[in-house]
Amino acid sequence: MDPVVPTRTLLRWSESLAAIARTGLGFTDSLYERERFEEILHVAADIRAAADEAIPELEDASGLVEEWLGQVGEGVPGYVTPKVAVGAAVGNDTGELLLIKRSDSGVWLYPTGWCDVGYSAAEVAVKEVEEETGIEAEPVRLIAVLDGLRLGFTRTPLYSLVFHLRAVGGKLEPHPLECDDVGWFGRDNLPSPLVGFERWGDHVFSALAGERRDVLYDRVRAPLWRGGDEARS
Repeated sequence: MDPVVPTRTLLRWSESLAAIARTGLGFTDSLYERERFEEILHVAADIRAAADEAIPELEDASGLVEEWLGQVGEGVPGYVTPKVAVGAAVGNDTGELLLIKRSDSGVWLYPTGWCDVGYSAAEVAVKEVEEETGIEAEPVRLIAVLDGLRLGFTRTPLYSLVFHLRAVGGKLEPHPLECDDVGWFGRDNLPSPLVGFERWGDHVFSALAGERRDVLYDRVRAPLWRGGDEARS
């Protein structure tokens, strides 16, 4: 029986190889090295195609290579790093958590969004909550830093900075394009499917209850590269 490699692991291999190759292309003028890096991109695309149901045929992976090549920068701007997103765990006076049903995936999660240039991370959290849910909130503290790709939140390499926020006003009004639904939920009546609750749930509800814990983050794997994705704190 052939071994089965988890989709999450295949995606990690693909994105890591693609990032190494694109960074290499951004820092070299050697034609020989550029050829080798482009070959690595083709291998990464094949791995991604094997893991991604959105790519119907292996031959279609060439389009992904072209997309990656179009993203190559020069020098430091070409150094490929994870994107940064912000998550907002908003609580109300009764200890309920604000959740949205995402239009793009149909799953439930706390409000999230990419970090925009010109805003601090905490400001992005406030902005995303009001835009997505209509609720006005104020930051309390940073409670988690999570690797979205490792935890299966996304297929895009990203770090998510999760803030605890306190609702101070507004009314529930889901964004017409980004949210199918929005609501306040206690721990005993959470909606489904809810992404990653087994990872962040205890930490978030403890914060909403006023408990102060250390910032949650993904445990270091041992060894760093080959350690399993299940190695979490």
